Amino acid sequence: MIACLRGTLLERGDGFVVVEAGGVGYQVQVSTSAFVALPETGVEVKLHTRHIVREDAQLLFGFVDRDELRVFDLLIAVNGVGPRIAIAVLSGLSPARFARAVRDENIAAITAVPSVGRKTAERLVVELRDKLAFLSMLVPAPPGPDEGPDEGAGGAGSGRARRSRVLGRSERYDDAVAALVTLGYPAAQAADVVRRVSEDAGDVAAQDLVKKALAVLVRPTLVAR
Repeated sequence: MIACLRGTLLERGDGFVVVEAGGVGYQVQVSTSAFVALPETGVEVKLHTRHIVREDAQLLFGFVDRDELRVFDLLIAVNGVGPRIAIAVLSGLSPARFARAVRDENIAAITAVPSVGRKTAERLVVELRDKLAFLSMLVPAPPGPDEGPDEGAGGAGSGRARRSRVLGRSERYDDAVAALVTLGYPAAQAADVVRRVSEDAGDVAAQDLVKKALAVLVRPTLVAR
């Protein structure tokens, strides 16, 4: 059983990353929030992992946040919910937002996640409403306008990275990414584009982030025509 993985981030793909550890490259499936939180390639990373062995495959799922791993474990323990659906839930809803949706019996929020139907959402509410007490249901707010670049080593680059990580956990960011996923864009691509447009967008609403992201996503098609 692989419980954690530390090594160099070699590749970032659509819903996965490749981490080299001990001369071996491990392909790790990750949620949108984990994908966004990870640094650029070439940097050492550490992931909490869940290693799932099947007759036809060995799957490795990675999490930056231990709470996300705990929610993943709870999700796959629910009848009819496999690891891929669990990752889809965590890509569409942060642990805090998922816990709040379960507490409030907000079926609509849960079924907004691709691959999650109403019966599955209702089952999640029934089976998990008493098991998520370890999570705070408060969603961190985006950084204020007075948060400038970090002082010292790293300079403006570190400031932008820190702001991106905080924004990656904000409700408007999650809503923008979830909207793009609902439109059919891969979760990793949606997260990457929203992250990039967010850096210069300022304190705007989620729908404005979606508009800016769509402008970037459709641009190659327009040029091709």
